[in-house]
Parts: sequence; C-alpha cells; structure tokens
Amino acid sequence: MAKDVGFDQPILGVMDITIRRNAFGRQRESFETELLIPALNEVSSPEEKDLPFPGVFIRAPLIESVGPGVEVLSTLDDGTIVAAKEGNLLATAFHPELTDDTRFHRYFLKMVGESTH
Repeated sequence: MAKDVGFDQPILGVMDITIRRNAFGRQRESFETELLIPALNEVSSPEEKDLPFPGVFIRAPLIESVGPGVEVLSTLDDGTIVAAKEGNLLATAFHPELTDDTRFHRYFLKMVGESTH
C-alpha cells in the first residue's frame, strides 16, 4: 500500500508512507511485544480499555516515514512506527490476525462502517 518501498517493485502506492521490508530481520528474528494503540479504545469494552495489544512481528516491515495526512497509531518504545492510518486505509508491521485479541479487527470494521467511499 505504501507509495515507496525503497526499491523497484510493483506497489499499490495508495498510502503516503515509506516502508522497509523485512526490517527486523529473517524469520528467526520474529518477535512479540505489547503495543499501546490508544485508537483501539474506540472499540474496547471497559475491561479492554487501555490494555496493550499483542504485536506479533514475523519478517516484519517498518514504516520509515509518513506524510502529513497519515495518523501514526502505534510505535515501538524506540519510536519505530508499526501502525498507521490514512483515511480509510490501515497499515501494520505486525499481524493482528495471529492473536486472540479482536480489537484491531473491530477497529477496522468500525472504519468500514463509517466510510463514505
């Protein structure tokens, strides 16, 4: 979805972000960490509110930069961007589908329901 992936490769180019593929290394460097994603509070139950989201990173890209119309949804502790939103588009460096936590999917469904496109 990025407009720039750093090398010549067919891309969709629909989000004003620059990414770097496999930025965290190979499969064996995959990792999990807890992410703070305040936007998920919009779809969280009272028990889930402000809970960290389980980030599963497998051969993960990173978002190197974002344009002015892009909202950063989450970063790692070092400031590395791992989730972003631009209009009705979402980009993540992690795999929300590999967890039992459905908040990210609920957030996406909320976006779809609110979309006018």
